[in-house]
Amino acid sequence: MFFPRSWHSASRLINGKVLVAGGEGVNGTLVTAELYDSSTGTWTKTGNMSVARNAHTASTLTNGTILVAGGYDGNFALASAELYYVSTGIWTMTRNMSVVRYAHTALTLTNGKILVAGGYDGNFALASAEVYDPSTGIWTMTGGMSDARYGHIATILTNGQVLVAGGYGNIDYLNTAELYNPSTGIWTNTGDMSNSLYLQTASVLGNGKILSAGGYGDSGFLNGAELYDPATGIWTATGNMSVGRYIHTASVLTNGNVLVAGGDSFAGFLNSVELYNPSLGVWTRGGNLNVSRFAHTASILNDGRVLVAGGEGNDGCLKRAEIYA
Repeated sequence: MFFPRSWHSASRLINGKVLVAGGEGVNGTLVTAELYDSSTGTWTKTGNMSVARNAHTASTLTNGTILVAGGYDGNFALASAELYYVSTGIWTMTRNMSVVRYAHTALTLTNGKILVAGGYDGNFALASAEVYDPSTGIWTMTGGMSDARYGHIATILTNGQVLVAGGYGNIDYLNTAELYNPSTGIWTNTGDMSNSLYLQTASVLGNGKILSAGGYGDSGFLNGAELYDPATGIWTATGNMSVGRYIHTASVLTNGNVLVAGGDSFAGFLNSVELYNPSLGVWTRGGNLNVSRFAHTASILNDGRVLVAGGEGNDGCLKRAEIYA
């Protein structure tokens, strides 16, 4: 990449390129953005964001435009949001969120709207949630979660509901989980996870179950993994990874396996890679990354390969990227 960065966002665009934006750089929070073209293996600069931010979210709208929301500018939590237009490479400000937040989650609902939930406002964890309507550019508050949380996971279930789980609250790590119903705007509690933790990963498996892997909790770095079954609302332990890790990435490959890469651990920053086989419920080691890293991004390319970019490593903030094939 042109710029070392961590805690940035990465989005695969409708043209197959990957947009990397913002993050924490060597000299502070970044406003820059760049594109990776898998057909040439090269990076090019694109338009800068209007606001420097890290720990923000990036969501793909149904028309292919990217919505970036919230984050941290190095001093304050942000409410601002902006849109990246693929055809022009230009960012345009849109309406602010109702609440400043970072380390939140954002998901594109089946109705095309964007649900933002939780996060941290610089003083407290948040329970609030709001919805962005691309047709009007307006944010609207929706039902709040039962638990304030940040650094949690959020996924869209096959029935269109949203599952959030774990995270850190205003007192301790959480094992609670809840479901958001877009048609009613209401959250309901569902089964608790086995462990209280945050900054784990969540992956939607081919069978509709959700795999939560790793994270950090009261017992430190976790190597455990568990599955959420939407049909029962119950979490069940599955095979353990070989090492506890958090702030890693998890990518569902074209063969249905889940690739977990990097992260931070009791032994330091990791270059190790593990693969979860949903059919067997077991993890196997994969080829190591060339660079140990955490707070990086991992993007599935059109050809099924995985682009790992940036992060923090033993040499500080990274601009190196690599491909898992």
